[in-house]
Amino acid sequence: MIPTLKRILPHPLWQLTRDAYDSFRRLPELPAAYFHPWRRESIRRLAALKDVHKGKRAFIIGNGPSLKRTDTSKLKNEITFGMNRIYLAFPEWGFTTTYLCVTNDLVVEQFVDDINALTIPKFIAWRSHRHFNPQLLITQLPTFVYTTYTGPRFATDVRGRVWEGATVTNLALQLAFHMGIEKAILIGVDHNFADKGEANKTVVSQGDDPNHFMPNYFGKGVKWQLPDLDTSEIGYALARDAYRKARREVVDATVGGKLTIFPKVEYESLFRRVCW
Repeated sequence: MIPTLKRILPHPLWQLTRDAYDSFRRLPELPAAYFHPWRRESIRRLAALKDVHKGKRAFIIGNGPSLKRTDTSKLKNEITFGMNRIYLAFPEWGFTTTYLCVTNDLVVEQFVDDINALTIPKFIAWRSHRHFNPQLLITQLPTFVYTTYTGPRFATDVRGRVWEGATVTNLALQLAFHMGIEKAILIGVDHNFADKGEANKTVVSQGDDPNHFMPNYFGKGVKWQLPDLDTSEIGYALARDAYRKARREVVDATVGGKLTIFPKVEYESLFRRVCW
C-alpha cells in the first residue's frame, strides 16, 4: 500500500502522508519516551551535554575488521565514541572510549551485564530499557535516547526523537553534533559485510565473526541482524549535510572502507604536527 501511494501522490502530499503514518506508528511508544522517570533523567543529562565539546574533534569508532589495521593507540587522549561491543578491545588498548553507544536491542538483550559493568557514559536506545534491572539506582543506569526506525531526519538536539538510520553510527554522529563536535572522524566503519542477506533479518552466528574486529564479536550462537547499508547511507547523507550546514564536517579515515558518502582522509595524517 505504501509503495503504491508513493507512486500516485504528488511529492509534497506523499511526504505529508509518510510523516503522518510514521507518527501514528510511534504512538505506542508515547508518553513513556518523554515522561518515564528514567527518560526524564536522561533528558536532563543530555541537556547538560549540549555543546560540551564545542569546536573540538572526535573519533567515531566502528567495529569493522579494518580496526585491526588502525593504530588505535593514537586515540588515547582523543574524544571517542565507541559502539556496541567495542569494549572487547579495551584490555588490548589499555584505555576506554569516552562514550559508548548502543541502539540494537539484540546487543543489549544478550550483553546487558557487560554494558552495566562499564563505567564510561553510555547511550542506549530507549526501547532497550526493559533489559535493565528496575532495582538499579538511577545513577547506575545509562542515558536512554529515544531512537526510532521511522521518519528519516538528523537530530541536532538529541533530547527528543533520534532516527537510527539502520546503524548505531548514525546515533553517534547525532550525539557528536549535539555535543558541539566540529569535526567528526569515522574509523573502522568498513561499510562492507561478508555475510549477505535480507536487510535487518535476525540470524544466529554459526562460528567466528568475519564482519568485525574480533572473531568472538558476534561469535557462535549470538543473535544479530544483517546490515541495511542502503538505509545507513540515507542517514549518513543527512549527517553530512547537517554538519556542512553548520560549517562543521564529517570525514572518513577508515582504512580501506567502502563508504563513499564522506570525504576520505588518511588516518595517520590526522596526527601529524606542522613544523614551522
